[in-house]
Amino acid sequence: MARVLPDNERCLAPFRAEIDIIDAQLVDLLARRFEVVKHVIAVKQAEGLAALLPERVEDVVEKVMATAETRGVPPELVEKLWRVLIEWVIAYENERLG
Repeated sequence: MARVLPDNERCLAPFRAEIDIIDAQLVDLLARRFEVVKHVIAVKQAEGLAALLPERVEDVVEKVMATAETRGVPPELVEKLWRVLIEWVIAYENERLG
């Protein structure tokens, strides 16, 4: 059941709806990324690679921060989000790699 908005919040409704759509798209992209991670785990197992590859982490973070800057997104925000994402993925990989 949808929450009834107070009069002073109704002007936010279209923006909130757009944010909800974007959030769903972000989750879809995370799902795609997660599917790739599953393949990465299989390759790391086969090749005897560790979950944490520090050079790769820094490379990924640098790339997303540079992209963020060109798109007008605060690079500090992107760095924080990606470091949390990568930390979680490394823990997930470690669980599966043994």
